Amino acid sequence: MEPSVFLAALLIFVGIPAFTVLRIARLRAARGQPSEDTTARLEELENRVQELEQTQAEVQERLDFAERVLSKARDERRIGG
Repeated sequence: MEPSVFLAALLIFVGIPAFTVLRIARLRAARGQPSEDTTARLEELENRVQELEQTQAEVQERLDFAERVLSKARDERRIGG
């Protein structure tokens, strides 16, 4: 996988949601006592970030597997051909 593609995917799946959570946390801290709605939204966003991190890890594992399979097939053709 190209490093630039990996970094772009990492930014999309982890960076942007994490930035959003941090921004909400800062707003919450600036306001003082959070409302129940804000707390619920923050918890929901934190859960979503965790889900996205898990999804990104699974996608990375699948990509690594596909790269290994393709590499093995290429090596077998080179040896056999």
